[in-house]
Amino acid sequence: MQLWNKGYEPDKMIEEFTVGNDRELDMRLARYDVQGSMAHIRMLHKIGLLEEEELTKLLAELQNILGEIEREEFTIRPGVEDVHSQVEFLLTERLGEIGKKIHSGRSRNDQVLVDLKLMLRDELREIAYSANTLFTRLQQLSEEYKDVLMPGYTHLQVAMPSSFGLWFGAYAEALVDDLQIVAAAYRIANQNPLGSAAGYGSSFPLDRQMTTDLLGFDTMHYNVVAAQMSRGKTERAVAMAIEAIASTVGHFAMDVCLWMCSNFGFVRFPDEFTTGSSIMPHKKNPDVFEIMRGKCNRLQSIPNEIALLTANLPLGYNRDLQLLKDIIFPATLEIRQCLEMCHFMLGHIIINTDIISDSKYDYLFTVEDVNRLALSGTPFREAYRQIGMQVQHGEYTPHREVNHTHQGSIGNLCNDKIAEKMRKVMQTFAC
Repeated sequence: MQLWNKGYEPDKMIEEFTVGNDRELDMRLARYDVQGSMAHIRMLHKIGLLEEEELTKLLAELQNILGEIEREEFTIRPGVEDVHSQVEFLLTERLGEIGKKIHSGRSRNDQVLVDLKLMLRDELREIAYSANTLFTRLQQLSEEYKDVLMPGYTHLQVAMPSSFGLWFGAYAEALVDDLQIVAAAYRIANQNPLGSAAGYGSSFPLDRQMTTDLLGFDTMHYNVVAAQMSRGKTERAVAMAIEAIASTVGHFAMDVCLWMCSNFGFVRFPDEFTTGSSIMPHKKNPDVFEIMRGKCNRLQSIPNEIALLTANLPLGYNRDLQLLKDIIFPATLEIRQCLEMCHFMLGHIIINTDIISDSKYDYLFTVEDVNRLALSGTPFREAYRQIGMQVQHGEYTPHREVNHTHQGSIGNLCNDKIAEKMRKVMQTFAC
């Protein structure tokens, strides 16, 4: 059953290849397809293409279908091509001829576009909320452990004193930057393509501002060709937003895997949050963070996958674009899963509060002692030489004092300022 049926059936092998798993993926779009149709028919009534009684019946039945979707009773029947076809066929089956009127002034091209925009707008909002929840946890841990020192590294060599407050706080602020990219993707998604039809508009006197307002879009894609060109561009923007968060979370997961290693021993988790080995009785593995790292590494590939899929397409709709769903739909769920699992695990993290008393970390304090001499009047280069010679001859004894006061340093984390940055970014996603 195809909306484009002209009296012949396509070859079964052709149909299976072109439809693929679109029916399953389209279930994610079902509620948005109904919402888009409800806005569209209200507009059709306004411009005189639907009678008042027809609108009332259609809206009531669309509301019934929406209820079926919410109760998980809605299915796309075998032989029905996609969610758009299923909704229209249900209306026609239940209401007769008036069900056939809802497609006036639109194409499946702008229909799927509006569904995708609505869905991706919601998904980006949920991703932002999940990231903000993790941000809050990181800030809480930053404040709780702001006075607990830990080694800082460059080139994976002991470098300078850091703190758990600084470490947790760093990833919190990194998420703020990531959400700036999520906010940009949200603004791209939050534009109405409905009314662009197959990409070249319609001879019906459509009121596109009305559907923009009804669907809560910030604005519309005004140029109808540009609206169709946004298929692929929107998904790529969303993929870049997901990539940004995945990079941060994946980096943090790597840190945790390293810090849990017995050679470091900076953090640990209760036994029930780790996994074991089939032959080594002592093992307590960081499998959660390894899986998280792997998922986040994989998610960072999706902008490139979308770029390769869309790079050489000619102007207008092309069926290749259908394959974007295979890439972006699972990604939105997976990044939220990673964010939520990271938040959950950090609620149970156990910090080693006495790391730097170990003599192997003595050299952490060389820069502190160079600066201490410089502050007392010794030229910096001479202070550097003095401490360097002590290290070279095995005569260095650290003072183990850290006095960092400038903004963003160990003693002045500025978590309140970072929280304010996040608050401003999150305003983008307010309903």
